[in-house]
Amino acid sequence: MKALHLTLAALGGALVGAATALLLAPEKGSVTRRNIKNFIKDNCPLAKDEDVDEIAEKIENVIESAEMSLSNKK
Repeated sequence: MKALHLTLAALGGALVGAATALLLAPEKGSVTRRNIKNFIKDNCPLAKDEDVDEIAEKIENVIESAEMSLSNKK
């Protein structure tokens, strides 16, 4: 059980780091997804490929929503 918590904590940290980095340097969606996937694969070796794809999609959607929200406030 301790290994699961450690894995989830590492994955959570990786996601926060990836999202922060991508918010600061946004790119095209396909490039963003590729960068997220590579980051997660490099930092969370226990993550399954299908999980990485799903996570990358969710992060990209959050980034796009944040960008739209920020541009609407200007």
